[in-house]
Amino acid sequence: MKKIMLVAALMLSSVATFAQHAVGSFNLQPKVGVSIANVTEFKGTDPRVGIVAGLEGEYQATDIFSVSAGVLYSMQGAKGNWGNLIDATNRLDYINVPIMANVYVVKGLAVKLGVQPGFNVSNKISANNRATVDNLVKAQSVDVAIPVGVSYEYNNFQLDARYNWGVSKAYEGSKAKNSVFQITLGYKFDL
Repeated sequence: MKKIMLVAALMLSSVATFAQHAVGSFNLQPKVGVSIANVTEFKGTDPRVGIVAGLEGEYQATDIFSVSAGVLYSMQGAKGNWGNLIDATNRLDYINVPIMANVYVVKGLAVKLGVQPGFNVSNKISANNRATVDNLVKAQSVDVAIPVGVSYEYNNFQLDARYNWGVSKAYEGSKAKNSVFQITLGYKFDL
């Protein structure tokens, strides 16, 4: 046990030089990527693949710790059977506001954890050869998720992968929650 504690202490003491940006600096990062989303509790649904795009800002608080916040448009929802519609797609689109703590474990590599309120801007269900049906399944107007992920930065380009674990109900009268995996590419502009 003492050896494990010693190794952990050495690792933590060595990560002090791993931050990409100077302590006290702030940067903005436009980003775009892919979102692979589904909802829990509904049987027979498949993921909906869409886009995620937006802007995040990051403040480098210490050599190994930073805080970021952003505004991201995210295409979410699922494909499957919704009520009496077969092979339908439920398009749940959100404006998400991720607030993340970032810890740099090696140069350029950060682990991330935070909280993300999301605001539903679209709830549409469309089925093959049928008209779009709005609000067949009533989505909650606010969604809360816990984003967990990793990112790697090189020459101000950042590749970010995160899982948004839904903790609030996605629909009224249902226990279903959003389950979203996102991969984005961004570029950091120091201010």
